[in-house]
Amino acid sequence: MSKHRAIPHSFEDERLESVFVGRRDGEARPTVLLVPTVMGVTELEIGFGRQLVELGYNAFVADLFGKEFRGAPRDTMFAEMNRLRSDRAALRRRMVHLLELAEGLDEVSTDQIVVAGYCFGGQCALDLARSGAAIAAAVSFHGLFDPPGLPPEKIKSKIVAFHGWDDPMVPPEKVVALGKELTEAGADWQIHAYGHVGHGFTNPHASDLQIDGVAYNALAAERSWTSFINLLEELFG
Repeated sequence: MSKHRAIPHSFEDERLESVFVGRRDGEARPTVLLVPTVMGVTELEIGFGRQLVELGYNAFVADLFGKEFRGAPRDTMFAEMNRLRSDRAALRRRMVHLLELAEGLDEVSTDQIVVAGYCFGGQCALDLARSGAAIAAAVSFHGLFDPPGLPPEKIKSKIVAFHGWDDPMVPPEKVVALGKELTEAGADWQIHAYGHVGHGFTNPHASDLQIDGVAYNALAAERSWTSFINLLEELFG
């Protein structure tokens, strides 16, 4: 049975509160650092964490914005996301901080960490891999692909991106550009594109945002999750 606990921390004078989800025995296990969508830490990501625990892994749900933003209105969260995206060097430092925080937990096997993110969180996972971080893999679910505009580093981790082909935020030319970027960085990469699927396809409440092209797709959600678990089995046996 899983348990979860709050992990208070701070980054450059900002107070954050991530959530660790793990087994009750406290043993060190392979861990997935889950980076939420623009809406921050919600029960959706904690639920994904519980599913991972049932499969023998731990999950660390990363807080990018701060506990005071839990449940904040959409416009507030989009403004916060744009603030973080406006300085990709600082965003990289934030992601490195979160990785180091997870690595410091007794329940985390430090050489067996995968970073997986959703929407904006997918971009954050890619940015951490772009930093040259020594993680096992970076995984993007309907993430943003724009490169950070920072000096390129050799990517050490495997990369997998699950993408809705009709995503209005990431048109086909950006998908091709990501493939080219990852090839030039020497990465072991995969891009899984789902036809007739838009943005936010893993989130049953995606349509609540009332944004054209953003909707849940049960089949794409299942296909991407199955492929994700296959990746974890490939990495950790």
